[in-house]
Amino acid sequence: MSSGSRYFWGVLLSLVCGPLSAFAQSGSSSGVSSFLYEIRGGVLAHDLRFVAASHVEQGVSLNAEAAFAPSLPILGGVLRPVLGGTFTTSGGTSWGYLDARWEYSGSLFFFGFGLGAAIHDAPLSFDQNGQKALGSRVLFHIPLEVGLQVTPQNRISAYFEHSSNAYTASPNPGMDNLGIRLAHRF
Repeated sequence: MSSGSRYFWGVLLSLVCGPLSAFAQSGSSSGVSSFLYEIRGGVLAHDLRFVAASHVEQGVSLNAEAAFAPSLPILGGVLRPVLGGTFTTSGGTSWGYLDARWEYSGSLFFFGFGLGAAIHDAPLSFDQNGQKALGSRVLFHIPLEVGLQVTPQNRISAYFEHSSNAYTASPNPGMDNLGIRLAHRF
């Protein structure tokens, strides 16, 4: 990785972490932790070809999430609601989502996956302005995350998300994003 690339990613991660940390510090004394469990944010490579059928859109996406405090213990982890969004920086497809997310946290590593619904701003039936046609306004959202617990309140992770209509409409190229995220727990 070149020094210019390292600088870019360092600045971008600082821009994501700074507001998360400031919000967390201001919210922890006001009872935010009674309804908000964790905030998360990161930078993702946009529209990669893992599960998705094609790679059309270029660029980087910014991801932000709020994981809520109500949870249900199940299978050694917890199931909780997560509200989030992935927003492109290059005019591609962006979406907002609501997931049910199962997460397991050990003392050092954690793992999570979920299923939810996403609403996006891409065209439905034909490629337009460099955006994929995704067939349906509402998509399935499937996130997968694995990471490291840096401190009791902070963690870093690799994050993957796939969105598609699961062949409930045509076309169904799907879209995959992959990147790194930081999180702060209240």
